[in-house]
Amino acid sequence: MKARIQIATLFLLGFTAANAQQYDIKKNKTYAEISAKTDGKWEARKYIGGTTFNNVDRLKLAPEHTDHSFDIRYEGPGWENNRIGYRLYLDWRNAIDIFGKKTTENILPKVGQDNFDSYHEMSDWGADILKAGKGIGIGSIDRYLNKEKLHFHEVDSTIAYVTNKANESVVKIDYFGWKTASDKINFISELTIKPDQLYTQHAFKASSAIQGICTGIVKQKNTELLKKESKNKKWAYLATYGQQSLVPDKLGMALFYEVSTIENNVDTDLDYLLVFKPTTKWTSFYLLGAWEQEANGIKTKEEFVKYLDERLEVLNKKGKM
Repeated sequence: MKARIQIATLFLLGFTAANAQQYDIKKNKTYAEISAKTDGKWEARKYIGGTTFNNVDRLKLAPEHTDHSFDIRYEGPGWENNRIGYRLYLDWRNAIDIFGKKTTENILPKVGQDNFDSYHEMSDWGADILKAGKGIGIGSIDRYLNKEKLHFHEVDSTIAYVTNKANESVVKIDYFGWKTASDKINFISELTIKPDQLYTQHAFKASSAIQGICTGIVKQKNTELLKKESKNKKWAYLATYGQQSLVPDKLGMALFYEVSTIENNVDTDLDYLLVFKPTTKWTSFYLLGAWEQEANGIKTKEEFVKYLDERLEVLNKKGKM
């Protein structure tokens, strides 16, 4: 067992060294990572011990992994640019959370290093500013069927990949054997972030055309719901704005989507949902957060709407961000 742990550790460190040679985290404006412990042990569904988290390009989830298992730093992959950061809970919740950034520097390598969930406390770089709870977070994937939101409780295997390039960073998740209701499918999710803007492009593909694949925005108190279609009626946004961060202070969240891909909008107790039409083709949309404490950040509803309308006009003209 000790030999296997040592081999696994060296394997992970090899990935880290390769990344370091190809990517300058201080120079580039985007960054993605996933970081796990390898030298501890599983006790039931908790990972006990282990000295350090090691960054990897590829991570297959252990069968024991669930929420708060302590084997993955901040519970899943993270991605950021010079304005904002995000993370995905890589477990049954499958929700996307927001890291509010006070700096333009890449901060993810130090998040959760001093204490597993220290990022819930405000620091010089910022903090986790969104409470997803039982909701969908911002722009993540679930399934909505028979008035019930179905998570990722039953998946045969899950593999996460991260890629960093000069002008973008990508997180890709392969879900094999995702079972909901009477359906079992494979599902691919790709999250791409580029410099300077607040948004992430989320592209996905299902192996079978099942009903109910959805995304959405978690509901928070003290918010206003905002909706608008582009001039050509091909694109639209769904957004919320208000004092809805964990600080608490002002936070805007939005989804931009192709109107033709949506079967219906659903307003639930927990979320505002967009339910996609069944398809096996690649589908994509955009998610974003806008925090008032970001450097030169959006601080009012009027500024937020102006930003959304500008992005919608780009989609109206070009069909992409």
